[in-house]
Amino acid sequence: MHVPANPRPARRMSFWDVALLVVAGVAGGLTGSIAGLASVATYPALLLIGLPPVTANVTNTVAVVFNGIGSVWGSRPELAGQGEWIKRIIPVAAVGGAVGAALLLCTPAEGFEKVVPILLAVASVAILLPRKEHREARVADHREHIVRVTFEAAAIFAITIYGGYFGAAAGVLLLALLLRAGGATLAHANAGKNVILGVANSVAAVAFTALAPVYWPAVVPLGLGCLIGSRLGPIVVRHAPATPLRVLIGAAGVALAVKLALDAY
Repeated sequence: MHVPANPRPARRMSFWDVALLVVAGVAGGLTGSIAGLASVATYPALLLIGLPPVTANVTNTVAVVFNGIGSVWGSRPELAGQGEWIKRIIPVAAVGGAVGAALLLCTPAEGFEKVVPILLAVASVAILLPRKEHREARVADHREHIVRVTFEAAAIFAITIYGGYFGAAAGVLLLALLLRAGGATLAHANAGKNVILGVANSVAAVAFTALAPVYWPAVVPLGLGCLIGSRLGPIVVRHAPATPLRVLIGAAGVALAVKLALDAY
């Protein structure tokens, strides 16, 4: 990856640039903690103030750490009872985030740009499709349990690699996985998603802080906005009707998939 010698924008940040970043952070925090779409709001704002794409990407990753803090903080009621699963999956998310950060620092983005619209479209449709109610809980045999847990961990690992690499819409992919594979409610799947992406993003942010051109003056207002918005997001998920919210998340994912496909192809 080519690291620019000067990560600063072409001009100094104005009051309006700071205001734009705070508003984008609030919007990103809300959408990120609800649907995993934080970067859709925050990354373009960094480009608008004049940051080059690589600097905007790594600066965005560092600022969105505050999205993880706020969303996990707001999701505490839904995280109750998920402790054992979270302890098991956090190392997977951490390694995935580290691998994604290493890929960003070492490889071009073209490979991901081609496949992400397809993955995002599939995940969004999976969220939109109604789920069958679980009639009776049955005890799976040991082999089936091992296969399911292994598949879940492998899928989360792959998604967190992408999350550490760029991250736009990684939450939609993860939310679809947790809703379909785990049978969780939207609020509980969203809470788990917030923890997993928060860990992956934080690991990537640590790497970028040491090795990449983070533009710190933009991190502060963007991170503050993310913290505010992400704290409110889980409250929205907790109290909003699940089906309309699920449809809204899925529709937003499909729209983003179309846009990314047009950009990539």
